[in-house]
Amino acid sequence: MLPLPVLIDVVIRMFWALAIGCIIGVDRDLHGKPTGMKTLGLVSLGACLTTMAAMGFATHSATLSTDVSRAIQGIVTGIGFLGAGVIVQTPGQHRIRGLTTAASIWVTAAVGIICGLGVWSVAVIATAMLIALLVIGRRVEKALHRQWIKKPPEEREAGTDLEDLS
Repeated sequence: MLPLPVLIDVVIRMFWALAIGCIIGVDRDLHGKPTGMKTLGLVSLGACLTTMAAMGFATHSATLSTDVSRAIQGIVTGIGFLGAGVIVQTPGQHRIRGLTTAASIWVTAAVGIICGLGVWSVAVIATAMLIALLVIGRRVEKALHRQWIKKPPEEREAGTDLEDLS
């Protein structure tokens, strides 16, 4: 049995890993993506648990052991397979779907690892950056698409001529 102070720290790490994964997943749920709150919550919690188990549930460590490094490598490899499962190419079209969802699975696992290591500042900043990218990035992509993709080729080329900028 873990000493009470260690157990409290472990539970806090697990809670925040789960909460962060769920927060990231809400965006995916709201946009009808294949992964959502439950999946990304589980990904983050699982990455956190694996990282802490490899650390022997130590609450602080000056350096990462090779066991922890191997566990992190295993998480990243396993998450790659999970992410690959959401990437789909539509037959007969040159369109690939699910790349953002796959990338969000990967980043969510990384945040779970960071929670497992107890590096809260990085976990919070990474989560804020990811949510901002998912929310703002969609709007920026749509604006760029309206501005450049829908225009005839001659209008697109006219707007990118370097001589026009000087």
